[in-house]
Amino acid sequence: MINRVYLKELISFDEVELELDKGLVVLSGPSGAGKSLFMNSILATFGYGTTEATLCEVSISKPCNLHSEAYSLEDEVTLKTLRKEKVRYYIDGQNISKKTLNRLFSPFVQYLSVRDKSGFEGSTLLILIDNALIVKDKTFKKELKEYTKRYNNYKEKSDQLKKIKQDEAKLAELIEFTTFEIEKIEGINPKIGEDEGLLKVKHQLSRIDKMNEALLQANTIFEAEEAVSEIYRLLEKDDSHFMELMNQLRADFEDIELLSEELAEVDIEAVLDRLEKISILKNRYGSIEEALAYAELKRNELRGYQNIEKDKSFLESFLMMEFSELTVLATRLSSSRKAQALLLEKELEHYLTELKLPALQFVFSMVNLEPLGYDSLDVNMNGSKATTLSGGEFNRVRLALMVVALWDAEEGGVLILDEIDANVSGDESIAIANMIAKLSSVYQIFAISHQAHLASKANQHILVSKFQGVSKVRLLDRQGKVDEIARIVGGERPNAEAISFAEKLLD
Repeated sequence: MINRVYLKELISFDEVELELDKGLVVLSGPSGAGKSLFMNSILATFGYGTTEATLCEVSISKPCNLHSEAYSLEDEVTLKTLRKEKVRYYIDGQNISKKTLNRLFSPFVQYLSVRDKSGFEGSTLLILIDNALIVKDKTFKKELKEYTKRYNNYKEKSDQLKKIKQDEAKLAELIEFTTFEIEKIEGINPKIGEDEGLLKVKHQLSRIDKMNEALLQANTIFEAEEAVSEIYRLLEKDDSHFMELMNQLRADFEDIELLSEELAEVDIEAVLDRLEKISILKNRYGSIEEALAYAELKRNELRGYQNIEKDKSFLESFLMMEFSELTVLATRLSSSRKAQALLLEKELEHYLTELKLPALQFVFSMVNLEPLGYDSLDVNMNGSKATTLSGGEFNRVRLALMVVALWDAEEGGVLILDEIDANVSGDESIAIANMIAKLSSVYQIFAISHQAHLASKANQHILVSKFQGVSKVRLLDRQGKVDEIARIVGGERPNAEAISFAEKLLD
């Protein structure tokens, strides 16, 4: 529920601060005083419409089922809209987009306008009937759970078959392309690390001529070897270090000669060609390892394409059998729903009579299998469907439906009603007030009203007034309620009869 509202600089309002109670909160006052402005600013903090206030702050008790991984929420959540160059939205001090804000709170804060015709969609009506059955019929609950699970699997397999058929149309092309991709890599048949070895050979080949030329000149060192050894002997010095060095030179020179012989047999054109092919693979796939991994991926895809007919046949058989089973389950669900719909019609009849409306029937029709079965649902009221009901009829029927479905209401939810009892007669006004009062046992309800009967049932009555262009709000005590209800009934100067009527209503 909403615990507190604070507004600052809202067109004709300077500042407003209110502590709110649960139950029914009625806003009344002369036309043009600012009731809708005030209500719209509250709505805007939940992502409905746009606020005109410089600052609007609303504190609410966190609903039990409100969870968000993106935002850290306190037990009492504070929502704020701040208007400067543009409107910014905050939740417990954290920035939030208007869209996300509305998505979070729309299950808990409902806005019902006389211009809004939501709530009579076929799926919504089916869920209403299903929820009534789930509470009292364990068999229905079990069958609905089984249907939902099997339908989801059926839909997944249907999507798989659809993709197979799409692939099948271009299967030859896919196989040809995939085979080409595999053969392109297999034709080169690269080995991990091969490119490094080839680069080394290329580098050696580029230097072999210079190495041979240097080797030829360096070999003359051995011509002086004997003379150097003789000097060591004459000096009576150890020549072992010199001899080791000369032996190492012989070994190294022999290695160079062997390398030269090996490189002489290497086909330089073949090396360069091989390097070019591997370079093309690396440029396309990133590395030899990635090229080999891609080839393996394509082999797996090719095996999948080759098994496509087998998969298609299996899925078609499965879907045919599962469709039959789902149809049987959907038939049972439909039978239970139709029986429950008759019970709801009887419950509704009492409230619709109070509202001066004819009886309502639920009209079932069959459609293709869907997540809720094959039922499509509409209403019929004296020849009118949901889409052809007048605005007044629609809202009265919606109220009656909400009353019979109170067991399914979110505890602590908020309903914001926009002049729901406008332009109705006395008896209809009484019936609407009674129903809203029933709903207020579960919901916290905010209602703008110009009707005495609804105002008399308010747990909190807020008077919105305007003097010399400045709007004010005031919580009314009992005498204030009497005066305001008398004004609603008798005008700005109510007579004793109007005052007496107001006191009687409150009693």
